[in-house]
Amino acid sequence: MSVLVVTHSRDHAGVVRVIDAIRARGHDAIRLDTDRFPTEARLSVEQSNAGERARLEVDGITHDLSSVEAIWYRRMRPATLPDGMDPDHKGVAAGEARQVLLGLINGLPAFRLDPWAAVKHADHKQRQLHLARAVGLDLPPTLTTNDPAAARAFVARHPAGVVCKMLSSFALGPDEQVVFTNAVGADDLEALDGLSLCPMVFQARIERVVELRCTVVGYEVHCAALDAEASRGAADDWRRDGAGLAGAWRPYTLPGDIAVRLLALASRLGLNYGAADLLVDAEGTHHFLEMNPAGEYGWVERAAELPIGHSIARVLCDPSARRVKGMRS
Repeated sequence: MSVLVVTHSRDHAGVVRVIDAIRARGHDAIRLDTDRFPTEARLSVEQSNAGERARLEVDGITHDLSSVEAIWYRRMRPATLPDGMDPDHKGVAAGEARQVLLGLINGLPAFRLDPWAAVKHADHKQRQLHLARAVGLDLPPTLTTNDPAAARAFVARHPAGVVCKMLSSFALGPDEQVVFTNAVGADDLEALDGLSLCPMVFQARIERVVELRCTVVGYEVHCAALDAEASRGAADDWRRDGAGLAGAWRPYTLPGDIAVRLLALASRLGLNYGAADLLVDAEGTHHFLEMNPAGEYGWVERAAELPIGHSIARVLCDPSARRVKGMRS
């Protein structure tokens, strides 16, 4: 069988390890770097009543994509089109290239890890929390609102503290300053007028002992832990010191009932892959925060030496390792 790996040319080395693991299983791995299409790669999809054929030509090698039985949709980045190109034409060309790639990913009669539609549908935090509660995971009280009065009332109901964050991940300004999770202070409550124009998420603060990154792949859950003492300088968001804390993550044995519930949540979301964040308090309660359907795994694989890449290769190559079935076109 052949596996199509959809990524970009600057993706991390973990992708190469997955490709090597696929080939070690005796299968062909075809890498499609989306930032090389259409400028460097050539893609042709021919369809008629007699059938269809798809070909990818890159670096002088032609790959027959008609034989692809599994697709790993990692990342998509647009190609850099020539500077001298008319801006209007450049926008049209970039849009067409994107649609062609999405058409290929969704059109090939192959298993997909994970389907584009499932990833996009799962990437709604309110839906995640609804389903997480349904499968028995513990949720911190959470409010999503653009109403300053509702936000103040929520903070008043949780005197132990509240944090605020955005639903989406993005950066502000030319220096790309990431918007982190922050504790809500008295000054913040006096300056909530902007909330009416930009909704935010408010969540009861959990006094954590450990925070977890749990990566679901097929039937497996790989879990790493960061002790609160190690992240004291970034108490409400370890990403503030992500590089400095890289060596502090360690493997963690997740209680069986929590692992089962995470797997159930991933199934309800239609995902074979998901990266979940949880907090553990002093009583040992595991509080679910979110499951990112396209969450990065490379950093935690390296830091805690977890075999996540091998699990990804297994799901791509072995139908029996796929928890969510029936994803072929």
